[in-house]
Amino acid sequence: MSETTTESTTWLTQDAYDRLKGEYEHLSGEGRTELAKRIEQAREEGDLKENAGYHAAKEEQGKQELRIRQLRHLLETAQVGEAPASAAGEVGLGHVVTVELAGDEMTFLLGSREMGDAAGLDVYSEKSPLGSAILGRKAGDEVAYTAPNGKEFPVKVVDTKPYTG
Repeated sequence: MSETTTESTTWLTQDAYDRLKGEYEHLSGEGRTELAKRIEQAREEGDLKENAGYHAAKEEQGKQELRIRQLRHLLETAQVGEAPASAAGEVGLGHVVTVELAGDEMTFLLGSREMGDAAGLDVYSEKSPLGSAILGRKAGDEVAYTAPNGKEFPVKVVDTKPYTG
């Protein structure tokens, strides 16, 4: 498990913390410098009102600054270690879960986007409608899941196991 949230605590494995810290250091250091140079080069091209390169670089700068703030907050508030374990065989945070949803089988990580980026898995938050419907359930349990569009679907938990990636 890389990152999970229990109540208001975000848990990161040491590997995830190190990876996110590296991203933060790059973006807030040489990433900022590179982007500032691109903005300056675009600014030198002339009229800023019609300078698409300048506007694109400024937009990218805004997104980068948002990501830097998100990473800084996450790194300052996260607990490094493992989240409290769920009961044996229960769907918990940081578990790879296989469900049968409306006749289709799907496997995903119940946790955070940061973890899924590294694992190559789809990720569902435990706070999402599907995540909250299956959290604490065991293999074989069947529950109803209300999709964001208001439709209700049957969900069967096929398998759950802690992510070990």
